[in-house]
Amino acid sequence: MTRVSAKHQVTLPAVAMRAAGIKVGDELLVRVESDGRLVLVREASRLDAWSGALPGLGTADDVEMLRDEWER
Repeated sequence: MTRVSAKHQVTLPAVAMRAAGIKVGDELLVRVESDGRLVLVREASRLDAWSGALPGLGTADDVEMLRDEWER
């Protein structure tokens, strides 16, 4: 259970965040599903969304590895 503050903010219970796999810093899309019902959806990382789109790059880890090489 949570409460809406005067600034329209809510605190998500840690147990619920862990169960949903939501971490601090994640961006959440807020959808209105019906009167009195909001749905929070974690936005996929742009890196994850494009992983596998380029030949030879299959995962986000592959892209991160290349990024590390470019910074050297």
